[in-house]
Amino acid sequence: MKSLLVRSVVLMVCLGGIAGAQSVAQTAAFRSVDPMIGTGPDGHTFPGAVVPFGMVQLSPDTEIKPFKQSYKWAAGYRYEDSSILGFSHTHFSGAGHSDLGDVLITPETGEVKLEPSDYRSTFQHQSETAEPGYYAVTLDTPQVRAELTATTRVGVHRYTFPSDKPAHLVVDLRSSIYNYAGKVMWSRVRLREGGLVTGMRETRGWAPARQLYFAMRFSAPLNGHLFRNVEPLPQEYLGFSGVRRDATDVPFKEGRGLVAAFDFGQLARPLVVEVALSTVSEEGAIANLNAEVKGFDFDGMRAQARAMWEKELGRVEFSGTEAMKKNLYTALYHALMAPSTAMDVDGRYRGPDEEVHQAKNWEFVSTFSLWDTYRAEQPLMTLLQPEERTNNLVRSLIASQQQSPYGILPVWQFAGLETWCMIGYHAVPILADAYRKSIRGYDAEAALNAMVVSARYRQYEGVGEYIDRGYVPVDHDDESASETMEYAFDDWTIAQMAHAMGKKEIEQEFTKRAAYWRNVFDAKSGFVRPRLADGSFREPFDPAKAGNGSGFTEGNAWQYSWYQPQDEAGLIQLLGGDDKLIQKLDAMFDAKVDPKQYADVEDIAGMIGQYIHGNEPSHHLAYLYAYAGAPWRTQERLKQIVESQYRPAPDGLVGNDDLGQMSAWLLFTSMGFYPVAPGSNEYVLGRPFVDETKLHLPNGKTLRIVKEGSGDYVGGVSLNRQPLTRVFLRHDELLAGGELRFTMQSTPNKEFGRAASARPYSMSTITH
Repeated sequence: MKSLLVRSVVLMVCLGGIAGAQSVAQTAAFRSVDPMIGTGPDGHTFPGAVVPFGMVQLSPDTEIKPFKQSYKWAAGYRYEDSSILGFSHTHFSGAGHSDLGDVLITPETGEVKLEPSDYRSTFQHQSETAEPGYYAVTLDTPQVRAELTATTRVGVHRYTFPSDKPAHLVVDLRSSIYNYAGKVMWSRVRLREGGLVTGMRETRGWAPARQLYFAMRFSAPLNGHLFRNVEPLPQEYLGFSGVRRDATDVPFKEGRGLVAAFDFGQLARPLVVEVALSTVSEEGAIANLNAEVKGFDFDGMRAQARAMWEKELGRVEFSGTEAMKKNLYTALYHALMAPSTAMDVDGRYRGPDEEVHQAKNWEFVSTFSLWDTYRAEQPLMTLLQPEERTNNLVRSLIASQQQSPYGILPVWQFAGLETWCMIGYHAVPILADAYRKSIRGYDAEAALNAMVVSARYRQYEGVGEYIDRGYVPVDHDDESASETMEYAFDDWTIAQMAHAMGKKEIEQEFTKRAAYWRNVFDAKSGFVRPRLADGSFREPFDPAKAGNGSGFTEGNAWQYSWYQPQDEAGLIQLLGGDDKLIQKLDAMFDAKVDPKQYADVEDIAGMIGQYIHGNEPSHHLAYLYAYAGAPWRTQERLKQIVESQYRPAPDGLVGNDDLGQMSAWLLFTSMGFYPVAPGSNEYVLGRPFVDETKLHLPNGKTLRIVKEGSGDYVGGVSLNRQPLTRVFLRHDELLAGGELRFTMQSTPNKEFGRAASARPYSMSTITH
């Protein structure tokens, strides 16, 4: 009995030690995050408060520009700016386009000022603090310390005013990121019993007719309020504007350009403001507010946000230089922001048909930057959160297809609404990748049907001609070459899922379509080229031409000619062998290019020759050397990219983070592998960039990835002490946990991965 007691005590001590070690690791991860990374010229990230996958992103806005001037301010904040307008509740992290900036709040002292030019305040970066779930800054003009934190659906503000000056808050419902006249179609604000403020606005922006509702309460009683419509309505609508009292006898105002001011008199203690959002109704916002925050406990909410981030960031442990850990943990932080929650606590949400729907036992999520995130961001989530986030994502995609007026999967969706931004039907590889990785919790038949229906939707971006001709003709669509390449990959993933489900006819149809990339590949020049409806390639042809008239999407033939992740062996065959692909890749990386020639082409940034790391079609290219039996060349190029494209500084991202894709690329690459072809269940080996990674898997197992020795080349790889001769890993091998060990050396190992049997999947060399 005594020994049993001793063993129990020892077990408790050991378990306590493990929990303590995990807590220390989580704290270290949290402290390594710098939300300022990417807030400089090109990253388009924001520094404000958000919890993992939160519906609220509460952050400072430094500038609201007219639409044509607003690209640089896609996240609302730029580190180079020296003044702040206020703090709004919705933002994108790293998007190349934008909207949002909803319900802007700014503190004032003294006279109430309602125009942005008057309430804007200067600030100093030295006064800023930014960490996951918390942001603070001192506003010079009103001499107010502003602090922000958040829950999933509520933004929480704390303002410390000078005690000898009257405290005011301005709530501006006109303010919007990517602004233009008439963007706000309608807005409303009302003051309810007990000082509760509710309202809404409908905007006509990137997503048309987007409705957002809010509920707001204050920790101090109101001395007074002012509601003003600064954009008067036409005469015939005057009966619906102006202060009026409704059936509940509360002050109420509606119109297109509403601004409100609230007076609190002189305050002896900080003012806490809680703001809940809903896409459904004011009542939904009130319910969200009551469910997620109580007692104006700002510090408690901040601690809760920190605990949520520590849990998520603790899923991966990195050991390396401080600079690299800061890069990686910030990348993980950015990768864990979207897709974001887009429903109320009761499960109601607004779908793509603009109607209210009910989710039961799952969570509707939105903010799908699918052209970007299917490549690495979502494959990362299948490793870190397969049952939690991935199942919700899959169910949300299926629901969106079923509720879409067009009956197809989302293209680029946020707040449940379609924007039709970018090309491809890239919800398809996300669904296929999840199914192939045995992630369930949704109706697989409905998922496959959604994929097939979307791929057969002839009205979308040349799909009809793609089906009929086997390619999209450039005389009918200026992005035709890119569309053909991307459709072919998406089609291959449909074939993979159909094969796994035993749907032979669907598999055959889409396996055939997966080879259509060959129809725009010109073997004579060695490039993908725009092709005319008469079957000829368009002349003249310049592989370096990008932008309007090029036939490509945010790139050129130098990037897109190698975009057939499902069939790189087929590309090698058409080029004339392994050496030809290696030569083409080298020519791309080593090209002498003046980046200024692409200054007018959106999102071409981070150039290494004709390789463009700031945009997604290039992201797999360094790994293609492995398909030609030269993984040591992959190792060289990855070092070149990592060292030139990522820095732990505000200007440390060379291009838009694109809702986590740039970050996910760095995370995978630093671990030593990358999902070149989602849906293949394979990860192509590169080389690690940290000494050790511990990947804590949701199944309770841990994969320990070790870099042994020095040098920039991989001498050998072992998996659980067994030598690995191939240059790829399988998904089930990662999930099994254990140890993946890279032995590094100073010279290339040109025999490793050279054999054809060692190379990753390709439809030209492997049959079902």
